[in-house]
This record gives sequence, C-alpha cells and structure tokens, in this order.
Amino acid sequence: MHQGRIILSQLLDFIPRYEFDLCVNRYRGNHRVRELSCFDQFLAMAFAQLTGRESLRDIETCLGAVKTKLYHAGFRGRICRSTLADANENRDWRIWADFAHVLITRARILYANDSFGVDLVQTAYAFDSTTIDLCLALFPWARFRKHKAAVKIHTLLALRGSIPSFIHITDGKTHDVNILDSLPIEPGSFYIMDRGYIDFERLHNFVECSAFFIVRAKRNMDYTRRISNHVERDTGLRSDQTIVLAGLQTSLDYPEPMRRITFFDVERKRRLVFLTNAFDIPALAVTELYKCRWQVELFFKWIKQHLRIKAFFGTSPNAVRTQIWISISVYVLVAIVKKELQIDVSMYEILQILSVSIFEKSPLLLALSRIRDILPHVASCNQLELFKS
Repeated sequence: MHQGRIILSQLLDFIPRYEFDLCVNRYRGNHRVRELSCFDQFLAMAFAQLTGRESLRDIETCLGAVKTKLYHAGFRGRICRSTLADANENRDWRIWADFAHVLITRARILYANDSFGVDLVQTAYAFDSTTIDLCLALFPWARFRKHKAAVKIHTLLALRGSIPSFIHITDGKTHDVNILDSLPIEPGSFYIMDRGYIDFERLHNFVECSAFFIVRAKRNMDYTRRISNHVERDTGLRSDQTIVLAGLQTSLDYPEPMRRITFFDVERKRRLVFLTNAFDIPALAVTELYKCRWQVELFFKWIKQHLRIKAFFGTSPNAVRTQIWISISVYVLVAIVKKELQIDVSMYEILQILSVSIFEKSPLLLALSRIRDILPHVASCNQLELFKS
C-alpha cells in the first residue's frame, strides 16, 4: 500500500501560497483570528465543492469522520459549521476574488497555445451572463421580480482552454449591457457577444481600444450600405457589406464604418446577421468565431451541474460571493492540475475521481489517470474463459 501523501495535500502543491497570503493580508483576512484561518476556510469550502457537500453541517460531519487525516491533508484548525458560517458571512469576499484571478493568470499561461477550432493568432473571448435563481424570503437583497430573487454571473471566457478571465457578480436586475463599462479590453483581442450587448456607444469603446467585437445585429437597425464584397454562397454566406449607421443617435454613438455579414444556418434553417469592426479576417471566420461563443454557455452549464453554485451555504451577499469565487477557484485549479500533469481525462472525470478519493494516500497522477492506459492488460491465469472455442 502506498504510504505517501493524501491526495488533497498533493492538490495544495498547485496553490501558490505566497500569492494566497498576499490576497489575505491585503484585506486583513486573518486579523484577530483564533480558530479558523483563511486557508482552512478555503480548504473546507474547496472540499465541499470537490465532494458535493450539501450544507455546512454536511461539511462538518464529513470532515469530522476523517479527523485523524485532516492535519496531513493541510487543515490546521478545527472545522465547525458555526465558525465557517461566520467566516463566510464576515470575511471580505474580495480575498477569494483576488486569489481566483491569481489562478486564472496561471491557467491562461498554461493554455495559451491551445486551439479552440478557429485559426486565429489573436486572443478570443466570449462574453455572456447566467442567472442563478434564489429564494426571495432568504435573499431579499437580490430581488429580481415581485416573487423571485436572483444573482447574475457575468463572465468573460477565454476560448483557449475555456478559462474565465473576468467575472462580475450582480443582482438579477442588472442589465447585461451595463457590464461592458467594467469589461477589461485588451488591444488586438476579439470579443464575441450576443445581441443583448448591442449599445453602439459602448461598442465604439472597442474601436478606441484597438480591439475587435463580433455581435449579432438586431432586426430594426437603421444603416446605409457603402460596399458589398463577393461571398461564396455554398459556404452559407449571403452577404459581406461595409455599412455606416444612419440613425440620428446611433450615427453619433458609432460614427465609423462597420462590417455587416449575413449567414444562413442550414441545420437550423435561420438567417443570422453579424456586426464587427474586424475588416482584415475572412467573413467565414467571423461566423466561425461567433459559433465558438457557445463555449461560454457550456461553461455555465458545466459549473451549475458539477459545482455548488445553485444552493448556497449562507444568505448574505458576502457569503454568496465567497462561495461563487471559491467555486471558480476550484474549477481553475482543476484545469491547472489537468494541464500541469498532462492528464488525458475530462474535467468531469477528474472531479468524479477526486470526490471519492480526496483523503486517499495515492500518487495524484496515478489516481487521476486512466489505469487502462498506464498499466498493461494482464489476464489472470485463474480466470476461466467464458466463451471458449
């Protein structure tokens, strides 16, 4: 039997402790703390994410069942549900937001050369939001409708590696287009968005920052065509035009020429119209880039199915943000482990393995790899053949 380190302890090797401590000290997270440090809080919440715990009592009970292993796993304090609840309630959620960005920066470097299906040198992002429904009686600060509460997670997803590079958490009433004011814009990068983000004054900020946007057009857009380029209709393209906005206000908000591309989706029998300020890439590449926007939808679906962000351990805004940011940190940490160890398994499989082996003593690479790919198949001499000719 392997007598090495516990798997959870091996996962901690991928956490930069120096940067973690900087995030904690920046907001005085451990000031006058006697029982539960910020690192113990992070471990307990990460344990809940990796193993699918349902509540704070569930966390306390499960960790108490392996009390003799907690020190070797990395815990240095006693995990009590009341203490953990107070920490989630009172400790600044920006600690976990800053630490998540530390992991995101590291993950983006690891996945910088990955392909996402389009031959593009520049960085490409997909921007969208997802809504998490809440109980209005428990979360009155997140009022969404008359009898409903909700929070929104606005996410800028880097298409290389599906790593979230920017996340903004708001209440359900906040309109998606308003978050464009807070969006970090990198010169030369592509930003892919749905039609809900059409605001020509805000879209012009991408031009001023030397970045590119791709967005679906609305049907009632008033414009004047200047140039029509030839397109290959057998590819699904119907038009590639250079236009200027003709509306009284929109022409002032966006005074420069824009590219309008029409594409017919044969599979779904619908016509799609795209707007972009990128004139140097082929028209078909614009449609392919927009198709990659679906990755952010898959990201939202994945984290809702496999991470604890639909049911919360606390009801305050700070507790909700703390849980969301730690769940994002866990997602990015698993992505880092997958890339660093060059494991040929999906993120889902890694989480499933960790959920049942987090306190086992086994080499992390062996635990997460496909055993049939590592060990040769050896038939047992005592095993009878079921069908023998």
